[in-house]
Amino acid sequence: MSLVAAGGTELLMNRLRESISPELLDNFQIVPTRITDPLNEDKVRIAYIHDLPGDPSLDYLKDGGWKKFHLLIFVSNWQMQAFIGAYRIPWSKCLVIENSILPIEDVTFEKPLDDINFIYTPTPHRGLEILLPAFLELLNDYPTIKLDVYSSFKLYGWEDRDKEYEHLFKICDEHPSITNHGAQPNEVIREALKKATIFAYPAIWTETSCLCLIEAMSAGLVCVHSNLGALYETAANWTYSYQYQEDKEKHKTAFYNIMKMAIENMKSSPHYIARLQNQKIYIDQIHNWNYRKQQWEALLTQMVSLPRAFEKEEVVFSYST
Repeated sequence: MSLVAAGGTELLMNRLRESISPELLDNFQIVPTRITDPLNEDKVRIAYIHDLPGDPSLDYLKDGGWKKFHLLIFVSNWQMQAFIGAYRIPWSKCLVIENSILPIEDVTFEKPLDDINFIYTPTPHRGLEILLPAFLELLNDYPTIKLDVYSSFKLYGWEDRDKEYEHLFKICDEHPSITNHGAQPNEVIREALKKATIFAYPAIWTETSCLCLIEAMSAGLVCVHSNLGALYETAANWTYSYQYQEDKEKHKTAFYNIMKMAIENMKSSPHYIARLQNQKIYIDQIHNWNYRKQQWEALLTQMVSLPRAFEKEEVVFSYST
């Protein structure tokens, strides 16, 4: 992990370190996707993987490299099954511990529908190039809508990568209906979500889960996104999800249409607020860090007595809830 990064992986690892007793955690070497230190045979080794199969940083899993770990933990079932197929990892070697958040409190579900605020919080390469032209077209139908963009690679300490998207940031900076906030701390994003109406994410990046979507659902937002990767699993049919399109023009059209559908349904359906309330109840239960913390504690307690070094073959660990 980058020393200055503040993305989802870093947030979750920090919560893990802050929540699990040091006496228990000290028995483990938990590798958050990338190996930055040599594997320690005096520790129980867990690969905690957030990225996609095929990422060069995960080459250590090739040719049976996964056998060096007691367990591999993934953040969605979609992701786990993709890794099982790509690296020929036994199912019994894997476990899913879904991504989690601290539920967003003091949420207002009833918001003015004559002044709808859209919000985009993922990094720019994940869909900003689709969102902006679709939003500008939507302005022709709804001239009072606004868009807040919280997006930058500065979140990971990769400022240079923002240069590729300067033309998109320029649109955000110059258009009167769009506000470019750049990279902001998570607590700022969480407050901004509470003021927004629609989370707009035309994902072109294959998500292994999506903390941005989880937080938006917890904030009671109408969420509009493609079904790429694990997004459909994360959303669990509570959101406006549409079929991902490889062609950019077709994708823009599909996203424009689904955003328009969301607005019209908000204005005409007497049940949309109740649905958002139930959406929040679901996401706050399934993706709640307080529950995940208990799951981690139970797992680590069961694993703490495993043999550290492997003599002939890997240790197969069976986790029971």
